[in-house]
Amino acid sequence: MKGGGLYYMISRSLGPEFGGAIGIVFSFANSGMAALNIVGFSESLLSLLKSEGLQIIDGGKNDNRIISVIALLLLQSIIVIGMEWEAKAQVGLLVILLVAMTDFVVGAIMGPQNIEAKAKGWEGLSTKVFVENLTPGYKFSEGMDQDFFTIFSVFFPSVAGIQAGASISGDLKDPAMAIPTGTLLAIFITSGSYALFALLAGAGELREASGNVTEYESGTFTNCSGRNCPWGLYNDYQVMQLMSAFGPIIYAGCFAATLSSALSCLVSGPKTFEALCKDEVYPYLTRFGIGYGKAEDPYWSYGLGFIIALIFILIADLNAIAVLISCMFMAAYALLNYCTFHASLVKPIGWRPTFKYYNTWVSLAGAIFCIIVMFLMSWICALVALFCVFICYSIVVYRKPDLNWGTSTQAQTYQDALTALQRLAVQNEHVKNYRPQILCLSGFPSSRPALIDLAYLITKKNSLLICGNIQEDRVRSRVRKVVVQNGYDWLHVRKVKAFYVMVDGCKFDEGCQALIQSAGIGKLAPNILLLGYKTNWEVCEREEVKEYFNCLHQALDNYLAIVILRTKDPLDCSYILGGLEENICTSPRDIPNFPKGSSSDGFENILEVEPTDPEVSSARHSNPEEIIVTATKKGNKIVFGGKGSVTKENHEDVHGVYRGPDGSEKPRDIVLSPFQTKKETGVIDVWWLYDDGGLTLLLPYIIQTRKNWSQCRLRVFVLGNKKTEIEMEHRGMASLLSKFRIDYSDLTVIPDIRRKAEESTMSLFETLIKDFRGDPDKCDDPETMITDSELMCLKEKTNRHLRIRELLLENSRKSNLIAM
Repeated sequence: MKGGGLYYMISRSLGPEFGGAIGIVFSFANSGMAALNIVGFSESLLSLLKSEGLQIIDGGKNDNRIISVIALLLLQSIIVIGMEWEAKAQVGLLVILLVAMTDFVVGAIMGPQNIEAKAKGWEGLSTKVFVENLTPGYKFSEGMDQDFFTIFSVFFPSVAGIQAGASISGDLKDPAMAIPTGTLLAIFITSGSYALFALLAGAGELREASGNVTEYESGTFTNCSGRNCPWGLYNDYQVMQLMSAFGPIIYAGCFAATLSSALSCLVSGPKTFEALCKDEVYPYLTRFGIGYGKAEDPYWSYGLGFIIALIFILIADLNAIAVLISCMFMAAYALLNYCTFHASLVKPIGWRPTFKYYNTWVSLAGAIFCIIVMFLMSWICALVALFCVFICYSIVVYRKPDLNWGTSTQAQTYQDALTALQRLAVQNEHVKNYRPQILCLSGFPSSRPALIDLAYLITKKNSLLICGNIQEDRVRSRVRKVVVQNGYDWLHVRKVKAFYVMVDGCKFDEGCQALIQSAGIGKLAPNILLLGYKTNWEVCEREEVKEYFNCLHQALDNYLAIVILRTKDPLDCSYILGGLEENICTSPRDIPNFPKGSSSDGFENILEVEPTDPEVSSARHSNPEEIIVTATKKGNKIVFGGKGSVTKENHEDVHGVYRGPDGSEKPRDIVLSPFQTKKETGVIDVWWLYDDGGLTLLLPYIIQTRKNWSQCRLRVFVLGNKKTEIEMEHRGMASLLSKFRIDYSDLTVIPDIRRKAEESTMSLFETLIKDFRGDPDKCDDPETMITDSELMCLKEKTNRHLRIRELLLENSRKSNLIAM
């Protein structure tokens, strides 16, 4: 266990969100606790001065402030000098405290030694006095009616020091053994001592007494109605000095107890804050995590703790400080109990505590009880404490720091996801719950950003998106892990929530089949295959055309819908972004099996972002053949896909400059797809060629609901089979759109779909298929040949498709998106 104590335990159990919140609150509470003890020391010293008729200014709060500030300076000086001096001071104070405790016990047993002590209410140990003090007797004090919880809120900080040892866990030789042993001993010894002293005081001291010897002799010294009696348990804060064998030793014990607690709090608070700042949970606080010297003393954190303690000291009201501090400690202990409950409830495999004497539900009860007690002490202070926790928690949630500590929260997330998947697997599907779950054949994600952007427009906050990369060459395991991490990093920077999978060592159609059959799990599996239009089908190898069509047939055989994207500009950005920019911490020539290209071009266009740090830039360009993953001490990434993951912080630290094949800078806009730019006005056309269940209408509708496309009009074109039934076709389609609850701007029925295509269109078609015409028996690749009999058999269907092309050019040439 490293330094940080309570913060370390909570953050590593529940995550940085709760850990960071409690770390801030606990550090603040410790600084306030130090002030509380110093103010207590000052009150004891002022009481001693008053007994001698001495004062500094007014004998009240101003004197308290002066003494407290001087004491704070002395204690802080001891800490700054070094932890060794602090340890020596603690040992000396402990000896004085033990002597004072012994003095009180001996004095209680001896009983009162003079009549003045008896007149002040010190009767000696007596069953009668014990019975009288046994029942509650709360009074109006400090401007309010006191009750159990108002008294408890003042008393509670005195037992909060049991975490002092855990707070300096980083300085302990064996924290795993020392913390539980020391904490338990602190609880038992402290609880036993307080209980013993309370019983002795309650058995020997009256609640109120006048201190007048004459009244004592007449038996009226306890009659305090209508007047203020300065003595007794109610009114005399120095009752232990009265009951002791030698009063001055009790003063020394009070000084030792308060100064010892203040000293430990002035150390534990900054130590906790140092650990939090070292983890970089919050921005702009890293300076407070810097340690100096051999002992790594956090002087900046010491200074901050000093200022907080000084502010509390200037209040100079022990009771006012105690309630807020108690609520903050209660919030910390509530989360500590919840940590144990949560970890023992989830039971991750790594949950193997060496301390066996705990119970899941007792821990939960403890957490709930702490929250209840907070509000019973003071609902205002409880709300303030919880509000501080909430604000600190929200900041961490918003920032999403890249911290992975294997928390029980992560284990809970996994367990919840697994349970939900298992429950979903046995549920029958219903059309109302249909979601377009897409398998996108993108290659490496940066290869075809437009393809991924279209897929994410459809699936964002709705459903599943899996990006598939198929590599023909075999890829080694280490390279594979880096490439997959690269893909996730690119998606993260692009703010695309998707999964990324890769198959290697197979042809394109084989890889596609593997992805179709194995991607996803249970009901969380793709039902749509999205891929790009193969623009080079005329000139590429015939084998590639076969593989492409095999991929389409495999999708249909597995009952997947198919979406093919065709854009004006090529989908593949490799020609812009150039060569291999992978990161393996080594030169590419050292990786013999590293793939140099594939049908999905997934390795030829990794986007590179250059950091602003000139040292990093110079390190990168010093050896052009070497590919560097990390060149900064903090591990900021130079290229998408370094070891680790891209965080929000280091993403914001870069200019966002992409590099082309020649190393020249390319602006980010160069790879912006048409689906990322906002459309102020535009048109989305839907060509309803046949009833496909509504998917052709659903996908454009989902796209239109997105912010960038919300201003576009939706037009629907329907093919009419007969001119005489145009009006009926129109009413039928309008009715269907109404059932689908899809708003549209225009609905057009095309009447002349069966008309013969123009000669120019026919000539273009003949030109396109010219190289594929021939006799299959006289060809090396007969499956790709088109015979005259096939053309004759499909003549009407071919004409229909050619007419659709003409109609598209006539009606949708200027549309922003066409779905058909």
